[in-house]
Amino acid sequence: MNHSHTFGQDAKRPGENRTLLVIALTAIMMVVEIVAGIVFGSMALLADGLHMASHAAALSITALAYYMARRHAANPSFSFGTGKINALGGFTGALMLAGFALLMVWESLHRLVNPVDIVFNQAILVAVLGLIVNGISVFILGVGGGDHHHQHHGSGHEHHHHDHNLRSAYLHVVADTLTSLLAIFALLAAKYFGAIWMDPMMGVIGAILISRWSWGLIKSTGAVLLDRQAPDHLLDDISRRVESDGDSTVSDLHVWSIGPGLHAAIIAVEAEQPASPDEYRQRLPEGHGLVHVSIEVAQRGRQ
Repeated sequence: MNHSHTFGQDAKRPGENRTLLVIALTAIMMVVEIVAGIVFGSMALLADGLHMASHAAALSITALAYYMARRHAANPSFSFGTGKINALGGFTGALMLAGFALLMVWESLHRLVNPVDIVFNQAILVAVLGLIVNGISVFILGVGGGDHHHQHHGSGHEHHHHDHNLRSAYLHVVADTLTSLLAIFALLAAKYFGAIWMDPMMGVIGAILISRWSWGLIKSTGAVLLDRQAPDHLLDDISRRVESDGDSTVSDLHVWSIGPGLHAAIIAVEAEQPASPDEYRQRLPEGHGLVHVSIEVAQRGRQ
């Protein structure tokens, strides 16, 4: 009972310091945009600021999840390590994103009915500044290819595309960049073509896009939190390798995610001439992060 369940969760992750820097930038810019949106009467700008506020809070949850996962990595009360704290952080961030989207829709519809005067030049300037800050955030997170490449860090083999916190941060900066672009477009259209309705309409469109992204993240992180069975290709690969001797049969198989790029498995095997659990363990495929595997072996025909 003294084996480790840390699975590399105690290692400081590459995304952590970058996330903290993005939080600081986002928090400063959100205050500027919210104040400017209120003072200059632009819903597009206010929506962009509220959007950034949701991300500052969500990314703070991300940073807290990194810290908590590392702090409690060796805590034996976490049965399969602390990897799911990452999924919980991503899930919470996605819920916050959905809530802010609803607020944006409500306020935007209100302003479609009751337009307000907009101070265009200053509002456009702040929106452009917001876009620049978002661009810097994208660069800091290394989103260009970082969402797909692998990094080796300490004892943990980190897969960026499996880290829900990094995926959450990635969605935040992309969504922020998009709403900043929408805000600039709406303000230019309202200023030069008199289409005042474009300003609040961008709040509605931005909220719809944000809702779609947050729903996708809620589904993927919710699957981890609910111990959803691993993809069929992994289950098939495990079964095929365990049954490769022609005698053994996998009678029960459970494989689920316990952290970014990490899986646990419970495998029940029946055979006329059973091999040892260690032998079956050696047959398991590599590269899938199978870090906690329990194998039950039974002789076929015996109860």
